[in-house]
Amino acid sequence: MLLHLLRALLQLNIYTQSKNTDITLPFTSVTAKNLSHLDLERAMDVNGSRPRLEDVPPRIVEDPSDLIVSKGEPATLNCKAEGRPTPTVEWYKDGEHVETNKDDPRSHRMLLPSGSLFFLRIVHGRRSKPDEGVYTCVARNYLGEAVSRNASLEVAILRDDFRQPPNDVVVAAGEPAVLECVPPRGHPEPTVSWKRNNVRVNDKDGRISMRGGKLMISHTRKSDAGMYVCVGTNMVGERDSDPAELVVFERPVFIRRPVNQIVLAEETVDFLCEVHGDPAPTVRWNRDEGELPRGRQDSAYKHF
Repeated sequence: MLLHLLRALLQLNIYTQSKNTDITLPFTSVTAKNLSHLDLERAMDVNGSRPRLEDVPPRIVEDPSDLIVSKGEPATLNCKAEGRPTPTVEWYKDGEHVETNKDDPRSHRMLLPSGSLFFLRIVHGRRSKPDEGVYTCVARNYLGEAVSRNASLEVAILRDDFRQPPNDVVVAAGEPAVLECVPPRGHPEPTVSWKRNNVRVNDKDGRISMRGGKLMISHTRKSDAGMYVCVGTNMVGERDSDPAELVVFERPVFIRRPVNQIVLAEETVDFLCEVHGDPAPTVRWNRDEGELPRGRQDSAYKHF
């Protein structure tokens, strides 16, 4: 159908041109038999114009992707379209036209030559219209338009207050210890790590594991004692909790036990005993019959 229409237009064009100018055509009459595609192109060049057979409607070749960006940071929503003639590109947020530097030179949004939307800084607040929302790229030329997929732009946040700060823990050496916290609210959801005495806790130690907001030590040692801080982290930054102390007690252990002694009556005898523990244990002496006689022992030296 299109070919028949073009042939008809061609005949009309040839007739008009032959009336106004001296033109020698390569054939004496135009028929369907001698009207090839090559003849059609040559003939349509008579008046210096050709049918725009190569023009094509727009199509999106690169869709924008979802973004999460910190407030005040730059960002780019990519969009690339093809077509002939080159399509114009516009952006819409939540169904409304997005104002760019082409509409207002003071705008913090710039429409790049590629069609991408560049934000000098992400605005998020009550005083100005926030940039957060669902964006769509639309490419147009005289043959039609193409619409990209939706892309969400979200503003990352990280609050200051921990929903549950860690508490002090007291355990005996060898027992398990658990410190727990819930980080501040944030988007994306913050991850949790731990610091002990301002140094990151090494979870490569087989005794230590971290799950969610929990720090678990299976067999505590005296060296595990210290001040622990829960750290909540996302792309905005870090938040530190108030410190919590892990106290590890060591049960009393005999380093040196008293031994049997044989002495003469009325002589002095020393029973040596050394005990280790944390906190330092107190030492009390007994004998089989009960309490030791008062005034006959020197408790400062643990002998009598």
